[in-house]
Amino acid sequence: MIEITAADGHVFSAYRSDPAGGTKGVVVVLQEVFGVNSHIRKMTDAFAAQGFIAVAPCLFDRIQTGVELGYDEASVAQGLDLVKQVGFDHAMADIDATVGSLSGEGRVGIVGYDWGGYLAYNAANQVQGLSTVVAYYGCGIINDLSQRRKVPTLLHFGAMDPYIPRNQLVIFRASRPDLRIYEYPAGHHFACDDRDTYDAASADKAWTTTLMHLTHRLEGPPAVTLKNQGAYSSSGGKEKKKKAAAVSDDMEPPM
Repeated sequence: MIEITAADGHVFSAYRSDPAGGTKGVVVVLQEVFGVNSHIRKMTDAFAAQGFIAVAPCLFDRIQTGVELGYDEASVAQGLDLVKQVGFDHAMADIDATVGSLSGEGRVGIVGYDWGGYLAYNAANQVQGLSTVVAYYGCGIINDLSQRRKVPTLLHFGAMDPYIPRNQLVIFRASRPDLRIYEYPAGHHFACDDRDTYDAASADKAWTTTLMHLTHRLEGPPAVTLKNQGAYSSSGGKEKKKKAAAVSDDMEPPM
């Protein structure tokens, strides 16, 4: 565990896992409503095993330290209450501080799960110093039909997720060509092997796609910025034909 200080002076803990060999970049892992529990630490370690410096900030520390909840109804209710107490702005401030504290160690990406997925999606346009974000089944994301991304964004959803209606997901995908969106025959929390909603096949596919995306964005050429029309803009005043090629190479249609 390490300590990070936010801009307002708040000091919070974070779980850090380092790769054994060379570093591909940095991944900030954002928690679900259950805190930085064994699942989030496991995922943080998994990214480190793939060559990334991985850090999971404890976003509940502003209200209560050391939160590790289970998955029963009472724990869900407690987690949702903590989310409400922390608030969006404080969570974003702590994410910003986490990213800033790691910026000297390589390009930084975010991977978020559930509540963390929603925060990751929003951090893409609010947190400086990011190269990419990945969000797993983030509730509330599909309500955003117009906000274009400042950094490449990858989203994973389950087609049978009871909290993210598929008819709304279809509309969202059709309206957001600026995003890479993948859908799996699974429900909510399909990537958490501690839950009965875990779907191994879907989780494995999402994991492979996530690793390829992160490796390309964090270890590959410098990231480019997304303009309003969903086209990538490369710095240095390159000619338009080269920009169009970048869109074709980097962006994929909804899967």
